[in-house]
Amino acid sequence: MSKILLASNNAKKLAELRRILEPIVPGIEVLGLGDVDPYEEPAETEPTFEGNALLKARVAVAKTGLPALADDSGICVDALNGMPGVLSARWSGPAKDNHANNLLLLGQLEDVPDERRGAAFVAAVAFVQPNGEEHVVRGEARGSVIRELRGSGGFGYDVLFVPEGYDRTTAELSVEEKDAISHRGKSLREIAPLIAKALS
Repeated sequence: MSKILLASNNAKKLAELRRILEPIVPGIEVLGLGDVDPYEEPAETEPTFEGNALLKARVAVAKTGLPALADDSGICVDALNGMPGVLSARWSGPAKDNHANNLLLLGQLEDVPDERRGAAFVAAVAFVQPNGEEHVVRGEARGSVIRELRGSGGFGYDVLFVPEGYDRTTAELSVEEKDAISHRGKSLREIAPLIAKALS
């Protein structure tokens, strides 16, 4: 069985990756950071999602010797010139408090009319192999930011983001619906054949 490390402690991201990868890459075992010897994760200092994803994946390979995947994702709001962007997880401060981030974003958009509340969820996924080969892909899901928090699924900004063509937030969609349209789902499906080829 081939092993690949997802350089994350986020259980929901790990479950999402396993759901999407396992049917495409048969016999793969997806490990999380809790399954390997602990190491200090790098600070996300790059100005782009792609840069941060590569940074995390390279460190994971260097520390474990396993092929590694890492992602960096966030919400880019049109009325805020693409912010929070790479700062999404820390938008309200360093604590990575999802609820505080959501409330801050809603407050910042309070005076923005509905027709100008467009946004995109963006995810860059990097795949780095011990031989130094690297791939990075980017997925986007367009939608808009509503005026209240709705739903109990997902994580992060899912409770305030309604994807195009839907009247529900991504936190109100089923797992299957979200995987089919999500920014991370798109990235993972694009990179999965590269992983399958590399690990075969």
